[in-house]
Amino acid sequence: MTAATKPSRGTSARRSGSYLALSRSHRYSILFALPLLAGYEALASFLAQPGKPELRNGADAILRAAFTAVAGARGPAIFMAAVILLGLGLIVRDMRQTRAGVRPVVFVGMLAEAAALAAVFGFAIGLTTAKLLGSLHALSMGPLEHTSWATRLMLSLGAGLYEELFFRVILVTGLATGARVVLGLGNRAAGVLAAVVGAFIFSAFHYIGPYGDALQLQSFVFRMLSGLAFSGLYLIRGFGITAWTHALYDSFLLLT
Repeated sequence: MTAATKPSRGTSARRSGSYLALSRSHRYSILFALPLLAGYEALASFLAQPGKPELRNGADAILRAAFTAVAGARGPAIFMAAVILLGLGLIVRDMRQTRAGVRPVVFVGMLAEAAALAAVFGFAIGLTTAKLLGSLHALSMGPLEHTSWATRLMLSLGAGLYEELFFRVILVTGLATGARVVLGLGNRAAGVLAAVVGAFIFSAFHYIGPYGDALQLQSFVFRMLSGLAFSGLYLIRGFGITAWTHALYDSFLLLT
């Protein structure tokens, strides 16, 4: 590469300081997701009733159960501490590496982007499902149809946070790694396979347990397409944008 075509340090710095780059970084992405965690936990505590099982997002329940199986009754507390400490550790490392703080205006842009993406996803996925299956009737919420708006909002926030953590960060990443190591696939093929398999599991997950929906082809396809969309968004825009998009997307479906 000649000196005339080599990117200058100034150009690289501008790119790393662009909105798209900043919003993907750990310090912005994780901090942006923290209100989802705070809102979800606050609503879950407020809605908890003495003597009755606590209602939680399914992905959250799975992760808590895994920690409980290892650490017993202290498992949920250890799980929450692990989530917070890991997030803070990634933020601190990012800030040390970049020697940069945070600009509040970036969070405003991230919220606007997530809201716009949630609206686009809702329209595009619904339209695609209708084209594939001929019609799209209103999705049934099953047992959730008889819950309060506060419960639905809590579950929407939990879906954005914990379903993205479980299905995208852990599951899709793990499937892609397994496809590369076990099947010998390249990065792109492994990513596509992981996204498709992960979307199938993500959709099936919504029909399990006492609050699961009745299995229907339309809703299954709708949720599988949602899983594919969120997987692609996670790879392109990172965790924070994807978590908020998912939370707002679910809020629209559950609260309207």
